[in-house]
Amino acid sequence: MGLVKGSTIRAKHLGKDIMAAFRGIAGGEIPEYTKMMAEAREEAIQRMVEDAEKQGANGIVGMRFTTSMVMQNAAEILAYGTGVVVDSKQA
Repeated sequence: MGLVKGSTIRAKHLGKDIMAAFRGIAGGEIPEYTKMMAEAREEAIQRMVEDAEKQGANGIVGMRFTTSMVMQNAAEILAYGTGVVVDSKQA
């Protein structure tokens, strides 16, 4: 079917930034950002699936993520792949 994609843009929250700054001093994982990025990836995947369905695909292969900074404190998460039609008779 061709390219299918979904994206979302997320900005950091001031409250999360303050907590992240404190955690950054001590080192280690910053769970507030981990959760935010996981939610952004899930939203991008859902939008990609919707795009695939609109194009008539019933599967996606070669799925990948990419990120880019859109502006200070905001990033885009893009999920993309190739929409395909899987024939259940052949599978």
